[in-house]
Amino acid sequence: MKKVVLLFILIPFLGFSQITDKLDYISPFNEGYSAVQKGDQWAFINHKGDIVINFRDDLVLTETDNKKYPIFINKRCLISEIKDGISYFGFIDTSGKTVIKPRFLNATNFYTEFAIVIKLYKEPLGENDVLKKHVVRYETTEVLINKSGVIKHSLNEPKGLLLLKEYLSKPPKIYSKLIEKNLYSIVGKDNKLMIKIIK
Repeated sequence: MKKVVLLFILIPFLGFSQITDKLDYISPFNEGYSAVQKGDQWAFINHKGDIVINFRDDLVLTETDNKKYPIFINKRCLISEIKDGISYFGFIDTSGKTVIKPRFLNATNFYTEFAIVIKLYKEPLGENDVLKKHVVRYETTEVLINKSGVIKHSLNEPKGLLLLKEYLSKPPKIYSKLIEKNLYSIVGKDNKLMIKIIK
């Protein structure tokens, strides 16, 4: 009888203990979370060592101090999803919920209230009577989004794009950069740098 009582006393304590072992990497803490790697998957732990976001393979790695790992910045972490051979980027919050679905061709972290993303626009041009297909033009532009994914500002003029996985084997480069609060460096039509003030 004593063994049974002891077992019932220990089970609740054992149930709350979460041991994370056989890890390949443990990142420094940032905003209260550390990324831990097991194989090709990453999870997040809190200061108690509890897994708060379980292992998954869609977290995007950010280079920090010559190491690459997922990171929360302003309570958002980048994720990616491959559709038809092309990577699209979005964000999760600190609960692991997708708050911005992967729909951008590239994205930066939220270093301020905004992230810089490459937005894809699809413009129908008509029908090809010979091939019996829709004719579509794709354009991209770099824009600022808020933490809900709403586009707040456009940073450059739209550019034409071939939306084929052969041309997008890796995400297109983001040229705009945050250089100071409300100040962004952007590339103009003549490939010269410009300063844009965003309030």
